[in-house]
Amino acid sequence: MPKQVLVTDDDPEIRDVIRIYLQNEGYRICEAKDGQEAVDIVGRESVDLIVLDVMMPRMDGIKACLKIREKSRVPIIILSAKGEDIDKITGLTTGADDYITKPFNPLELVARVKAQFRRQSYSEKETGPSGGCSVIEIDELVIDSMGHRITVSSKEIALTPIEFSILELLAGHRGHVFSVEQIYRNVWKEDKYSSDNTVMVHVRNIREKIEMNPREPRYIKTVWGVGYKIE
Repeated sequence: MPKQVLVTDDDPEIRDVIRIYLQNEGYRICEAKDGQEAVDIVGRESVDLIVLDVMMPRMDGIKACLKIREKSRVPIIILSAKGEDIDKITGLTTGADDYITKPFNPLELVARVKAQFRRQSYSEKETGPSGGCSVIEIDELVIDSMGHRITVSSKEIALTPIEFSILELLAGHRGHVFSVEQIYRNVWKEDKYSSDNTVMVHVRNIREKIEMNPREPRYIKTVWGVGYKIE
């Protein structure tokens, strides 16, 4: 069955454009005109990915993202007219997997949607019966790839799909230093890398969740001028 994408935007013309382009790629589309409606749809329907505008009435995209993340790990792409770094960081910190600034090229949005599904597909294959070790243990950190669960000191930690993939990549190659570009290509499954702080923000979010003291990380180490690693 085709993947279902929930398009959330208070502008019907933008919803129409996104719907047309994604339907042309074979995706099923459902629509919401505000954040509350999006939360309600996620609660009652099976949704594979969400395109979520930020500035909306009733409930904005940031609040909706937080509410959705309480119960679901569905990939979320934030769509916003705000292009400042702080707005991007806010969107990613609340649990979004990607961020696109308005005005946007619909073909870029299609590419981002495909990249999320491609990453999801790779992850499912790699954690299948032939995917190697499904549980990685590093001190008090336990990564269960099959169950898609993270625990630290026996306490379960909620990570977004992107955060989980980054941590799994680093933990699965202990001692190997990955540059930001390499992390992006391995996790997003895209060759094209735009030089922004997306990866850095996700790494910071992971540290906030798994480290006792994120300023002095025990697990994810920064190799200055090179990238990140788990020793």
